[in-house]
Amino acid sequence: MNYENKPVCVPRAPAPRRLPPGLSQEHERLLRVLANVWANGTELHYFLIGGPEPQRKAVRDAFAEWKALPLGLVFTETSNRAAAEVRISFDLADGSWSYVGRDVLGIANTQATMNFGWDLTDAYGHTTALHEIGHTLGMPHEHQNPFSGIVWDEAKVYAYFTGSPNFWSPAQTLSNVLQKFSTSEVDGSAWDPDSVMEYWFPAGLIVQPAKYSGGLMPAGGLSALDKEWAKKFYPGSAPGPAVLKPFVSSPLSLAPGVQADFVLEPDESRTYTISTFGSSDMVMVLFEDEAGTLRYLGGDDDSGTGLNARLSLRLLAGRRYVVRLRLYWAGGSGKSAIMYW
Repeated sequence: MNYENKPVCVPRAPAPRRLPPGLSQEHERLLRVLANVWANGTELHYFLIGGPEPQRKAVRDAFAEWKALPLGLVFTETSNRAAAEVRISFDLADGSWSYVGRDVLGIANTQATMNFGWDLTDAYGHTTALHEIGHTLGMPHEHQNPFSGIVWDEAKVYAYFTGSPNFWSPAQTLSNVLQKFSTSEVDGSAWDPDSVMEYWFPAGLIVQPAKYSGGLMPAGGLSALDKEWAKKFYPGSAPGPAVLKPFVSSPLSLAPGVQADFVLEPDESRTYTISTFGSSDMVMVLFEDEAGTLRYLGGDDDSGTGLNARLSLRLLAGRRYVVRLRLYWAGGSGKSAIMYW
């Protein structure tokens, strides 16, 4: 693949997540690693904001490639901007970027959550489309992996990225290249120089490992480790949901990162409360099943608070709802439960 004079992605991020003091190192690590991962089985709706048809098709093709791994996510294009969690613009003056994972839910639906700032119809463009969707799935930049062992020639890094074709500020260069993630923010320890989430770097920027002093040129496309990561969090096949009965507690025994799904079929229309119990930390998401399409109704993330995930919503008799739980931290006892009433 020809990388010569190609710009790279500039990720977008909201304010950093604040966690309460006193958490154990492992507790904090799990909260940060899983913070932006979607519930497996989520249907993500994306809206394309303008753009020429070849660019729009390239985005659709990239979503299809991720889905075909296979992933336990559904990507649905919608013509209703307000119904889209992911909104994709094609502003050539704004570079290529995306918010990461569930951060998109905090972005007003009048704003894009992803942008493509160059042609997507060549090999580099296809990798760019896969890269930005990778961010939306919750994947960070690979060269900022604290286990990469990269030692930079920092003066050359600043000189390169503040010049053409990126024209970044020194602060952007520090944030997007030189600054490593904390070990509490990454899952595992392997660095993957061929990851679709890895930047390319010209010769002279990397001092160590010495094999990359002449430049780092990823192979392009999804690497074996990219696919492994995605299928770990979004397995294409998962057990069917259990039925949750009103006023009946269902015990949970989950490992960190593992998910449990339940079906709710209320027999009367009223406001119900759905809650977890125990000392564990979970994210809980509720959907209404509309003829096989899951429509997001609400969610609660109790991570690090010492509270439990809880939702109170009006549910209708004869309707089918799906609640999904993903465990961050099992707590002291490792025991928890869910009930609705």
